[in-house]
Amino acid sequence: MIWAGFLQRAIMQGIPLLYGSTGEIITEKSGNLNLGIPGIMYVGGISGVIGAFLYEQNAATLNPVLAVLIPLLCSVAGSLVMGLIYSFLTVSLRANQNVTGLALTTFGVGFGNFFGGSLSKLAGSDVASISLTATSNYFRTKLPFADSCGWFGQVFLSHSFLAYTAVIIAAVTALILSHTRVGLHLRAVGENPATADAAGINVGRYKYIATCIGSVIAGLGGLYYVMDYANGVWSNDGFGDRGWLAIALVIFAVWRPNISIFGSILFGGLYIVHNYIPGLDVSGQELFKMLPYAVTILFLVVISMRRKREAQPPAHLGLPYFREER
Repeated sequence: MIWAGFLQRAIMQGIPLLYGSTGEIITEKSGNLNLGIPGIMYVGGISGVIGAFLYEQNAATLNPVLAVLIPLLCSVAGSLVMGLIYSFLTVSLRANQNVTGLALTTFGVGFGNFFGGSLSKLAGSDVASISLTATSNYFRTKLPFADSCGWFGQVFLSHSFLAYTAVIIAAVTALILSHTRVGLHLRAVGENPATADAAGINVGRYKYIATCIGSVIAGLGGLYYVMDYANGVWSNDGFGDRGWLAIALVIFAVWRPNISIFGSILFGGLYIVHNYIPGLDVSGQELFKMLPYAVTILFLVVISMRRKREAQPPAHLGLPYFREER
């Protein structure tokens, strides 16, 4: 069925966006505006590729557990370093968050392209592309009973563990932000850090932890894209604008990770819908690729007109905190 195949691909397309938006929501709830998410996703992807490449090159036989664990840990480590860099510059040194985020995006893309090109040379490829099919097969393992469940299995049960992990992380994040003391403290830091500081909350610690955790989650989106969506093939500049779509999804989901789950599927569907419309030329395809951004802008206009506080970003988003001015 065409519609079942479309929904399946929409979910696959949306999972990297869900990882990126969930990570950015956690970061923004602390008051940090991290526009480096596209670069962090890039670093998360290439770090996993580096780990998988080195393991494939040096192992006579791949161990299924190590084949998954090594790229996963490498991706987490690379993304964590990016989060620490951003936190040090914006929280400790109080650098401009917009400039720092954009610099991280530029650095992340350059980092990925450099090592992607280097690995392709080591693999003997003439183009800046490398294939890790063996590792990808372990990441793309689906539920064994998916094929016997008809269209439901094709749409919802034929995905890898990283896809279900993204949904679980988003749901757990929504629960923590709304129903736990940690979530309350994090939201207080993002809304009014001076008041939170006066109440005994360590503002700097919350900003560091939230940004680093958000960066790690976003980096997993890059790993999913390479190992699952792209079947283990790394290509320089292959991510496209998915990192920016993840940031747009944060606005569309009004800073709620549970809404991001459904929003990611919508954005994923809008991103590929041009493939299902016959007779479109290249110009028409590019126009349809603008749909997620157009929907975000329209939604932003609507929520701005309604002026509901729960649909607004954290009050101190993007602003540095100076304890001396409290």
